[in-house]
This record gives sequence, structure tokens and C-alpha cells, in this order.
Amino acid sequence: MSFALEIERSVTGQPWRWRRPADPGLTPDALVDELLLARGVERSDLARHRAPTIRDFLPDPSCFKDMDKGARRLADAVQAGETIAIFGDYDVDGATSSAVLVLLLRRLGVEPITYIPDRLMEGYGPSGKALCALKTQGASLAICVDCGAQAFEALEEAKAADLDVIVVDHHQCASLLPAAFALINPNRLDEDELGAAHGHLAAVGMAFLLGVALIRELRARGAFANSAEPKIIDLLDLVALGTVADVARLKTLNRAFVTQGLKVMGAKQNIGLAALADAARLANAPVCRDLGFALGPRINAGGRVGKADLGVRLLTCTDSDEARAIAAELDRLNEERRAIEMLVCEQAMEKAAAQADDPVITVMSGGWHQGVIGIVAGRVKEKFGRPAIVIAECEDGSGKGSGRSISGVDLGTAVLAAKESGLLIAGGGHAMAAGLTLPAGGLKDFRDFLNERLSIDVEAARHGRALLLDALLAPGGICGSLCDALDTAGPYGAGWPAPRVAAGPARLLRTGVVGDGHVRGIACGDDGKSFKWIAFRSADTDLGQALLASPGDKRWWLAGTVKRDEWNGGEAAEMHLEDAAVA
Repeated sequence: MSFALEIERSVTGQPWRWRRPADPGLTPDALVDELLLARGVERSDLARHRAPTIRDFLPDPSCFKDMDKGARRLADAVQAGETIAIFGDYDVDGATSSAVLVLLLRRLGVEPITYIPDRLMEGYGPSGKALCALKTQGASLAICVDCGAQAFEALEEAKAADLDVIVVDHHQCASLLPAAFALINPNRLDEDELGAAHGHLAAVGMAFLLGVALIRELRARGAFANSAEPKIIDLLDLVALGTVADVARLKTLNRAFVTQGLKVMGAKQNIGLAALADAARLANAPVCRDLGFALGPRINAGGRVGKADLGVRLLTCTDSDEARAIAAELDRLNEERRAIEMLVCEQAMEKAAAQADDPVITVMSGGWHQGVIGIVAGRVKEKFGRPAIVIAECEDGSGKGSGRSISGVDLGTAVLAAKESGLLIAGGGHAMAAGLTLPAGGLKDFRDFLNERLSIDVEAARHGRALLLDALLAPGGICGSLCDALDTAGPYGAGWPAPRVAAGPARLLRTGVVGDGHVRGIACGDDGKSFKWIAFRSADTDLGQALLASPGDKRWWLAGTVKRDEWNGGEAAEMHLEDAAVA
């Protein structure tokens, strides 16, 4: 593969390559097609992907194992007036999954019990004690969402208590499955090809599909002969939020979920989400980035450092005053979470530096808050460019850990293998994220296991590291109309990266440091056309120092994403700079 613009080593020390061969003369429509092709879309399928709809991408729910069985049992419960319990995880995916089912069941005349476990006191997933408690409250059916795939003992206890449990999950499964009435999970090892093709869905996507299957089952039974069929499509705002916040890959159905869900969210039908957007100070209709960086963290804050059920209560709220109060509390908890995170992150980075050359960075310490270790693991991963696991040591010497991976390295499967090898008390996850419980004194053996198992994959992933570019532009091409064209191929996120362009050659003018260590300036091309750029939090990095020290006559290629300049009415655009190389 040739180097883009003949750049083998940029200021940040990486080569530049094209996702696809660059054509500077592309029209906006042709550019959109090139962006889609570069993200794996077949040329014959371009029309479907230019404007992704649910109709075009939604599979028949029956393609998933146990889906019809679960939908029939749930339909029986609805029609018989049974008490149904929803047991959800404490993160955004769990909260939105729970809310989708709660709101749908309400529209069917059922008010379910909702149970979200406390992260610190109960840990991840269902326990036998919690499920049996739901049985004593009158529940005859429980639905576990975003958890349960590894809950062998808990589901055995529930079965013994005569509580039927439907598991709706997306985490990696072992070859042996727990004793659920139905286990709906595209990542079952025995899943058929069509179902397994949707293994990238978040749990909220699977919960939505169960809702579709439930409505279809009730329709077939004539349940809506004398009443209106409930709309499920207007719950897509929750599906979009859970999908983005769980960093699910935004391809095929997920991309349709988010595209259409953002439209629903813009209409502010869910009063809880509307209140949360106000608390997050979002002046405009939310965009994809807002789901991951503004709304998602606030929902998560309840489970991390506050009351675990706050997120579900907000998303299913029917009173505007209550919604505003919960949103304000989540906003406050999010600020508290950020302060805790900064302290843990600083300490974790110091420990991680000693493992900077290891395939997987695994750090552990007492006093770390379990509610932020996943976020800190993501920060460590980004800084060192390799999978990272952060473990909070408990008083008895055991540890609760959370990990984040890099593209091409399946961390969830490795953690599950460590559990099956007896190195962990509990563990599992998916390719990009995992959670675990470490026995006392088990850190070294677990670290050695991961480093040996993943060393080849990590080396291959890092060896292929490069800054991938989608287009080459003259400085005058950085404009608002370009943003419109780029947005057409969105939304962008995990697995569907935002377009990165190179622009230049250009000289740097009025370069300086602004805000919290950001480097900002103006780039001017040989034709006199110019554009603004900013390199966030770069003042102390090699990139920032090179830009600040650049003489006025030096010419550069600049690479990054292009965003509208909101301060100038959105007609102009600026580059969010990621890298640079001498032209």
C-alpha cells in the first residue's frame, strides 16, 4: 500500500494512507459514494446506505434463536395479566434496554417491575437473590437485558423458584448456556448465520427486536382487533442513545437505528431525554456525538456514582417536573464522576507507564472507584495504543476490573477464556470491552495469560497503524457545503469512522494556545484561500509544539475532520486537526 502524499512519518510518527485511492475532483455526490465504499459498502448496495431506514435494514426477528419462544412467552404474560419484571444493567445500554421494554409494556396495559442492581453492592448481572426477590413480589416472568449470558447460578436459582427468565443480551457466550427460558443473543456460539451477522448490535437493539416480535405475535393472536396497535418506532430515540453510548459499531442496522433515532429525539417526545438535553445545555437537536459525550455520560453517572435506577426512572418518566429534577441530579453526579475519574486516571497512567511496551496494560490499585474504571481504561488505551484493563482492588484483595480494546483485538473472548481457565471469578464482554472479577493474588497470572494470548493480535493491530485519509482538498475546499456532503454518509462512530481529510499545502498564520491547552490557527494556501483549524489538548504534545514553532514560510499538509464553525452561523468550516506533515 502506497503512502498518502508520500508521508511515511508525520509529526505524530505515523504513516498516512488512503482508505481508498483519492480523487481531488470528486463531486459531493461522488464523495459520499466514496466514503460509503471505503467503509465496506458494496457498490450495488449504495442506494440503501445513502439514507438508511429501519424498513431496509430490519431483519426478521425470527432469525435469532429463542426469539419466537421468548416473544410467545411474553405475549402470554401480557394477555394473562401476569406480573413482569425487567432486570437491567446499570449502564446506558441497560437503562435504555429496560426503558424500551417498560414503555412498550405500558402501551400494552402492563406496568412492569423494574430492577437495576447497585454497581458497588451487587455487581454486574443478575443474582439468584435478586431474581428470587422479584418472584416474591409476584413476578412470574423476568426479562434480563444487557446481562445474563453468563449468569449460570442465578438462573438456576430462578428456575428452582419457578420464575421464567428471558435473557436479552449481546455479550460473548460460552459453549454452555445458562438455564434461561429463552436466551436471545446474536453472539451465541450456536446462532445461525443470519442472526450472528447482527452480533454488533447493542442490547437495546435486541430489546427493540424483541418488542417487534412481541407486537407481531400479539397481532397474529388478534389482540389489536379492538384497539390501536402500539407504535414502537417512536422508541428509536432510546435505541440510538444506547447504541452509541455502548460504542456499538455503526454499520447496517445500527446505522439505521441511530439515523432514525436522532430524528425521533429531535421531536422531544420522551420528556426525560428532553430534560436531560436541557441539563446538558444542548441548544440544538442532538447529533450522534452528543449521545456519546453529553447524554450518555449523564445517564451512566447514576450507575457509576449515584443511584443505579436514576437513568431508567428518567427515561420512563411521565412527569415533567420529576424529569427535570432527575436530570439535574444526573448532571450533578456527572460532575462528581468527572472529578473522581481525573484522580483515578492520573494514578492509573503512572502505573501504566511501566507497562508501556506490554501487549496489554493491566493496572490495579486499592481506593479506585469501581464506577469510573471503565472510562479510565479507555483513557489508558488511547494514550498507549494498546488494550488496557483497570482493576479496583477490594478490601479482601480481590478486584473488580473493566477493560477496553483496540481494533483487531478481541478482549471479551480473551477475558472469557481466562475465566474458563480458572484465573477469574467472573468475566466476559465483547470484542472492544470487558468486565471481570479477579481473585485475591491473581493479578500476575491473569496479566501473563492476557499478554501471551493477545501478543500476536496486538502486534498485528499496531503494525498496521496508520492515519487513514478519505479525501485530499485544497484549502478553499474546507467549507460548509463540504460538511453537508460529509454528513450525508453519517452518522459516524465506532466502526464507521468520521471522514478524515488532508488539506494543503498551506502556511500557518496566527498560531497560538487557547483554552485548556488547545492550539489554534489559520492555514493559508498558495491560492490565498484559508481556513481555521484547532488541535485540541495538544499544546504539550509533539504536534502542538511543531505547529507553534512553525515559521511563517513553512508549508504543511494538515489532516483531520471538518466541522461547521458554529460561531459564524455554520456557513464556514474549520478543521479539527489530528496530524500534520511538512509539505
